[in-house]
Amino acid sequence: MPRLLLALLALPFAALGQSRLPPIQAPAAANPYGLGALWGQGDIVSRATIVILVVMSLASWYVLVSKLLAQSRLGGQGKAANASFWKADSVQQGAGDLQAGSPYRFIAEAALEATRKHDGLIGKVDLNTWVGQSIERAVGTVHSRTQEGLAVLATVGSTAPFVGLFGTVWGIYNALVRIGVSGQASIDKVAGPVGEALIMTAIGLAVAVPAVLGYNWLVRRNKVAMDTVRAFGSDLHTVLLATGGKGA
Repeated sequence: MPRLLLALLALPFAALGQSRLPPIQAPAAANPYGLGALWGQGDIVSRATIVILVVMSLASWYVLVSKLLAQSRLGGQGKAANASFWKADSVQQGAGDLQAGSPYRFIAEAALEATRKHDGLIGKVDLNTWVGQSIERAVGTVHSRTQEGLAVLATVGSTAPFVGLFGTVWGIYNALVRIGVSGQASIDKVAGPVGEALIMTAIGLAVAVPAVLGYNWLVRRNKVAMDTVRAFGSDLHTVLLATGGKGA
């Protein structure tokens, strides 16, 4: 009888202990078809393809971020130029008030330099034409600088899918070789190698899509920024002609 009472009293404590202690679970097995398996089981060609895609992705994101920052600076410089330059007493003073390294200051100084060098053979050219050409060349230089790096995005966007496709073809080729050597074509033998090969295509698309979208976005932003730059150059040309080509 005492033993029975002790057993009954021990039941709640045993249940409480079992409820507080979760069952021990075995560690989850690694995904046999993931990126780790693709890298571990791939040969030098497969790994080189992955490295190339990673480098292309890093390069495209670097260009995208750096160009966005540069365009933001250009927009701020345009607002500063329109706010302060036209309130100056002279073109030379307005150019000096602009930020050093600003494309607007570069255009203003190029125009002033053109008016100073209007002599000799150049003096035979009409001042309107000479100043207009000088400002147009300066604007063209600014436009060329805004295009720097965009070729990287265009190249990555157009070639990354084909690099990924090459990795897929190479992976499927290796998978077929392994299947032929083993003599087994069951689904568990085919799914792994073929699935790992198809990951290459997905990686190529993941690299290409941001590059293409970023390229189109940056080109649009460049167009808006260059419209402001060209308007500044046109107004500067008018002011210089109105003052007889004198910066003072």
